Amino acid sequence: MPRKVRYALELAYKGTNYRGWQSQLNGTTLQEVIEAELSKLYQTRITIMGCGRTDAEVHASYFVAHFEAYQEMPHRFLFRLNQMLPKDIAIYTVSEVTDTFHARFSATYRKYIYKTTFVKNPFDEDGVLFLYQTPDIVLMNQACKVLLVHTDFASFCKRTADNKTTICDLMEAEWKMEQGNLVFHVKANRFLRNMVRALVGTLLEIGNGKTRIEDLEAILKSGERSKSGKSVAAKGLYLADIGYNWDEYRK
Repeated sequence: MPRKVRYALELAYKGTNYRGWQSQLNGTTLQEVIEAELSKLYQTRITIMGCGRTDAEVHASYFVAHFEAYQEMPHRFLFRLNQMLPKDIAIYTVSEVTDTFHARFSATYRKYIYKTTFVKNPFDEDGVLFLYQTPDIVLMNQACKVLLVHTDFASFCKRTADNKTTICDLMEAEWKMEQGNLVFHVKANRFLRNMVRALVGTLLEIGNGKTRIEDLEAILKSGERSKSGKSVAAKGLYLADIGYNWDEYRK
């Protein structure tokens, strides 16, 4: 009997035209598009597991998925797969991994960035949020320090989300100016649904003087989504990094 092999894919995508990563009945998703082309290459049904479930229109500059196959890897696999996929999806690497590797559960951290700008640019329309006023960056980074001493982020999670826990280990939260854009960096062991977009919305309200930094503590302790700021648009959000102990998993 042929040996079953597990592979890890490292990829990136622009999420504008998709209803998120995970397959669903309503709209085209990244998972179903990639699975369809992998299945054509292998000439059998291939299913993939992603490192997370990015929402509709959210991007990933770095994403990891794994799949299993009994057949040998097709000739010129990466080239052929990239030729078959739409231009807004790019597969960078494929590597054989141990059976213990899991794209979602083996990750030690995830990092997102959220891009905003003060200058209208038609070429960035699908990938950055335009700000109509300049927020107080120093104040927002003071608020980030408040976030970093907390672990329960129920106030920044959709109430309909199926979360067993709202506890997250936040490792990084900071606003930085990068090439004229104001970018929020946030890193944690896990994220709740809609969490980053709700955090950004709340921090921008603080930076614009609509919410006091003194109120952030009460918002966090309330556990109520209605107390925090509005979620910002999905288009500025990018999954930027995922941590793995590759020495343990790559063959």
